[in-house]
Amino acid sequence: MKLFNLHTHNFSKQENILELVNQYPWEFEDKIPFYSIGIHPWYINEERLDADLQIIEQKLVLNNCLALGECGLDKRIEIPLETQKKVFKAQILLAEKYQKPLVLHCVAAFQEIIQIKKELKVSVPMIIHGFSKNELTAKQLLDNGFYLSFGKYLVRNLELKTVFQSVPNDRFFLETDTIEESLEEVYALAANYKNCEIEEIKSIIKTNFEKVFIRNL
Repeated sequence: MKLFNLHTHNFSKQENILELVNQYPWEFEDKIPFYSIGIHPWYINEERLDADLQIIEQKLVLNNCLALGECGLDKRIEIPLETQKKVFKAQILLAEKYQKPLVLHCVAAFQEIIQIKKELKVSVPMIIHGFSKNELTAKQLLDNGFYLSFGKYLVRNLELKTVFQSVPNDRFFLETDTIEESLEEVYALAANYKNCEIEEIKSIIKTNFEKVFIRNL
């Protein structure tokens, strides 16, 4: 059974791992087998926005484009939140049009993302990658239909143990993002926290992957 990496910026070419590699429309690499593509709020460039959205739409029709992202909102950057919302909503509409899940970057804007999900009546799965917040925030997101993906902060912040344990098995993914630790290490830690064998974590993630992404394969 392959491992699934929900979000990484580093394509490792390991045969035992299906990696959802993050790609940007302005530097697309067509040799990567499976990927997500989107406009990260950090890198919004309004001068090329139409071109970027056009490239995203071209890729979303392809079977090896499994998701749109990472996209989202970040209140700790200088780009105005209203600009971020405009770009985020444009990408949500594309994800809805092509029925692709959304991989989300969210910093200090969870209530806004929940509100946008309700406002646009988003039907595709929405996954918060790199989740690092408390149990209350996790519950609010879960109650509103989001999935949570854990990686860097699970490995480096012991306080996330109880948060991760509180997440139902059918609502989480695992990832490496940009960390040096291997995906196998993340899986091993998740198994330890869930008090089960790694094979069970593999099975859980496989089931969640099939539910969220398999329609695109």
